[in-house]
Amino acid sequence: MDIYIIIPAHNEAAFIDKTLQSLTEQTLLPKKIMVVNDHSTDNTENILKAFAEKYSFINYINISSSEEHLPGSKVINAFHKGLERLDDNYDVLCKFDADLIFPNNYLAHISKAFLENPKFGMAGGVCLIPHKNGWKLESLTNKDHLRGALKAYTKECFDKINGLKNVMGWDTVDELLAKYHGFDICVSSDLTVKHLRPTGKTYHAKARYKQGEAFYKMRYGFSITCIAALKLALKKQQPRLFIDYIKGFLISKKNNLPFMVSPEEGKWIRAYRWKKMKQKLF
Repeated sequence: MDIYIIIPAHNEAAFIDKTLQSLTEQTLLPKKIMVVNDHSTDNTENILKAFAEKYSFINYINISSSEEHLPGSKVINAFHKGLERLDDNYDVLCKFDADLIFPNNYLAHISKAFLENPKFGMAGGVCLIPHKNGWKLESLTNKDHLRGALKAYTKECFDKINGLKNVMGWDTVDELLAKYHGFDICVSSDLTVKHLRPTGKTYHAKARYKQGEAFYKMRYGFSITCIAALKLALKKQQPRLFIDYIKGFLISKKNNLPFMVSPEEGKWIRAYRWKKMKQKLF
């Protein structure tokens, strides 16, 4: 399969050489890698230049946006800038973070998954984070959720979900919309990727209400938002975040912010969420 990869990058000099090196050592090489260097002030651009000169399938562009690292908006805006520079002659489109080390069979593995099961619209592995002298699973989400750091979409699925939303929650609503359109999600627990910087380490302080805003924009409603907020706050071992998430939801509702999904999609999402919760309870 022809695989295109877009990597948003902001001050990634400490990591991105490892990410790109691991991608150049794949048993199935990508057709194109586009790195979007977003307002970096470190040595990121020089590293990208060296890789682009050595490998014909690696390119990069420089853009300037806010220095604030807000979850969702900055990364996906950069992703869109990279997408604009690529043609659509791909079978699989990947959005990868710039701080990952992939095993050399990673792209071959997801390509095989897509070929063997046409119902898969998204596929990927799981993230490991540094822990003491080794690595442990980064377990912020359910095991059937594909992490935003390493998303891979078939062209058909990416088109059906109308691309990625540039708000926090994009990496949840994409899966919900994929399922709404009849696609399955493949998460391979034996396909492990080293995540050199755990999720959320560089988020700006303004991000504290963004999760609640995302729940609102996905049309969760207040009841599901309360359950989801409590679960996530406990997973992060920061109970106080529950209040921030609820405040974010209520502020979004008061300001009548636009939704990410249609009323019909929202109705399906709420029914799906209740169904999954009941399955876990009973």
